[in-house]
Amino acid sequence: MAYTRTAGSAILLAARCVAASCLVVCCFAYGQVAYPEKEVRVHDLPSLTARTPHSADVLKASLEMVFKDKEVCCGKDSALEDSVEGADSKSLKDIAGKLQGRHLLSDGLPIMVTVEYLTPDQVNAGHLIYMLTENRAALMMWNSHLYVVEGVSYVESFDNSSGSTADAVHKFLLQDARYSDARRQVTYDRLTEDASKVQGLLFLQAAAQ
Repeated sequence: MAYTRTAGSAILLAARCVAASCLVVCCFAYGQVAYPEKEVRVHDLPSLTARTPHSADVLKASLEMVFKDKEVCCGKDSALEDSVEGADSKSLKDIAGKLQGRHLLSDGLPIMVTVEYLTPDQVNAGHLIYMLTENRAALMMWNSHLYVVEGVSYVESFDNSSGSTADAVHKFLLQDARYSDARRQVTYDRLTEDASKVQGLLFLQAAAQ
């Protein structure tokens, strides 16, 4: 019995050594190191709630959060009031088309609204992280509902062989303007959710002409 226990221990130790060796070999073979998950968020994002849960009102509240300027959007006599009213609140592409271009503030001064509409296959992790770092929130249409993207969690990996880094976004941190309670904070997990239900992302910016 003593011999059996000793032999078993030796076999177990050998197996662990082999497993550890395989892990080291694999790591060196791929030459990649993954760092702990990070998070980036837009600072000072207004916490606004839509007047009603209808998509048109959710669009107005969400746009007001993104622009952070009521003269631009989206109340009475704002520069984008008419354009928002005419946009299909269920289509990011239509919203982008209606808002892009030259508009006038209530005092007659012109502004230029630039848009960047990205389909799911066009979303680049590095660009997304950069935009959020620059305090640029985005709109996201998911499962036929509009959300404001206030941040993402991501993992950065380093390739030893090339010396390059790459980012992989894991979760989108969203705000749902329909609610003011705990339901407002929503997470879209790229690893578990159905990507086919995501219409895309929309970045917007207004600047004086």
